[in-house]
Amino acid sequence: MSTLKEHMREFLHHVPLAHFSPVFLQSLRGYNTHMLSRDVSAGLTVGMVALPLAMAFGIASGVPPESGIYTAIIAGFLISLLGGCRVQIGGPAGAFVVIIYGLIAQYGLSNLMIATMGAGVILFLMGLFKLGGFIKFIPVSIVIGFTNGIAVMIGLQQVKDFLGLRVEKMPADFFGQVGAIATHIDTVNFWALGIALASFLLVKFWPKGYAMSGPPWKRWIAHLPGTVVVLVLSTALVSIFHLPVETIGSKFGGIPQSLPSFTIPDFEWETAKMLLGPMLTIAVLGSIESLLCARVSDTMTDDRHDPNQELMGQGVANFVVPFFGGIPATGTIARTVTNIKSGAASPVAGMVHAVTLLVVILAAAPLASNIPLSALAAILVFVAWNMGNWREFLRLRQMTLSYKATLIVTFLLTVIFDLTVAVEFGLVVACVFFLVRMNNLTVVERATLPFNMPENVEAWHIKGALFFGSISKLEFVTDPTRITMAGSARIVVLDFDKISALCKKHGVLFIVDNTLATPVLCRPLDFGADIVVHSTSKYMDGHAAALGGMIVDGGKFAFKNNSRYPAFNIPDESYHGLVYADLPVAFGTKCRAQMMRDTGAIMSPQNAFLTILGSDTLALRMERHCRNAEKIAAFLEKHPKIEWVHYAPLPSDKHHALAQKYLPKGTGGM
Repeated sequence: MSTLKEHMREFLHHVPLAHFSPVFLQSLRGYNTHMLSRDVSAGLTVGMVALPLAMAFGIASGVPPESGIYTAIIAGFLISLLGGCRVQIGGPAGAFVVIIYGLIAQYGLSNLMIATMGAGVILFLMGLFKLGGFIKFIPVSIVIGFTNGIAVMIGLQQVKDFLGLRVEKMPADFFGQVGAIATHIDTVNFWALGIALASFLLVKFWPKGYAMSGPPWKRWIAHLPGTVVVLVLSTALVSIFHLPVETIGSKFGGIPQSLPSFTIPDFEWETAKMLLGPMLTIAVLGSIESLLCARVSDTMTDDRHDPNQELMGQGVANFVVPFFGGIPATGTIARTVTNIKSGAASPVAGMVHAVTLLVVILAAAPLASNIPLSALAAILVFVAWNMGNWREFLRLRQMTLSYKATLIVTFLLTVIFDLTVAVEFGLVVACVFFLVRMNNLTVVERATLPFNMPENVEAWHIKGALFFGSISKLEFVTDPTRITMAGSARIVVLDFDKISALCKKHGVLFIVDNTLATPVLCRPLDFGADIVVHSTSKYMDGHAAALGGMIVDGGKFAFKNNSRYPAFNIPDESYHGLVYADLPVAFGTKCRAQMMRDTGAIMSPQNAFLTILGSDTLALRMERHCRNAEKIAAFLEKHPKIEWVHYAPLPSDKHHALAQKYLPKGTGGM
């Protein structure tokens, strides 16, 4: 048990977890009465705007209207209290309507509660593991596609109440809804249709600016939400004239004038496993909606939200709200914009908005019984109309093929199937087009080599991204029929004696990189090399955990009066006129005196310790590398399906004699 705890502690130590730091606590620093008055005013305004929307979203989702209000109260309060944005307003949103309606139809209300709680856990973990920034990588074409699809489905769902059709139960799927509407189109209630049309026009053309010119009464009217005006007028009309239309009271029995009760949903593990897809859908959609809303608020307030804290706050809210009969919640753009324009200064405004809704439901719930469903349907049709980015369809002809395909596929799948399928297929389509684009951007070109290079030596330039999606560009370069033919490139063992004699004849330094052989297998200084260099990060330190290098000067090269290396014969004024060619170890001294001084290239104590520690086992490790490689090479050489093996220690290799001379202990793993 202690070992498990230690492993968990070690794991959490290396995983970059986000700190739980709500913006509300930060905003309390320097908070004053002026900011409080602004927050209270904004909260009251947003509360009035949220009331009709909360009821409408609840009814459209297939739950009683009080479920939408409870969600706006509880989730709205928690999102403001624990979120990462100063002015965001949380609550039920139009984006969830289609998902919730389909979930209830397929799994029932109790399982919707479980799915919402699971989505809350996923959202919290996304924020905890700092995944808030990854939402921006979802292509905008997918976001627009499913947003427009959701808008279509919301509008289609409201046709029943907008026309006052006598449909007992609207199906959850697109074709079922179209069929139900077509079947019952002869049951249109013209009173309901008239209220809906008037409500829609009133909401659409009601003043929404907060800086209208003209007399004060006009500016005051602009502060009244059009949706609230619609509810008041339509309710009064139905109550006074007793119009024969369906109302909240006739369908749901009114709204309870009490606090929501605590309820624990029935939990079955087998059912919960089937809800994993809906949980992910709610979590992903909630994160996208809330973070997009937060980004909009940032542009309007010159502030910066904390995406990870926002997701954790959303997670807590969605985990808690089902216990009180609520539905999934997220950040809402319309209410957030209203909050900002009303002068909100901190998350207190969102908390006041929740308290306002609570007071309204406790004091005026009975008045909601006569609210006509056609008026709420008109409000949701207006929401759906504004929700969709319809102009994007007109701009498709100017967009790339990948953008068109991704948007259209996501839109159609959202409408015809559901959001889960749409997002999954949309991401797959976007990934496929991304791979194709990256493959097209990758170019492989033959490089020009010096005239004296052998014909069987080639060099190629790769421009672009080299990954599995562009590997097809290397098919010609890596064609086995080309690179395995006789005389193709292979590992060779150089004849040190001949190279050394050639270098001495022309007064050229003979420098050997001995990184792969190491001093255990090869001693180039014994065979005429002047300088030997090593990368200690490969074999020498034993674990590739310490960056380092080594330069060994044999001290035999004659730099004196050598015209090829004038820098060694010119006095170094920084060292009192020192001439490096006069020293026995000229190259090593110049490296230490000038290069290390000017570049600061020095190994840290920790890296030096690791290198020394690794060198203790170097001889043993290199001996094992050699023996293992020799056995593998011998096995492959005898295998009937292997055409050839190039490994110098094999007696059949053309470099075997040179390997025995210069690398008697083995040639390593190459």
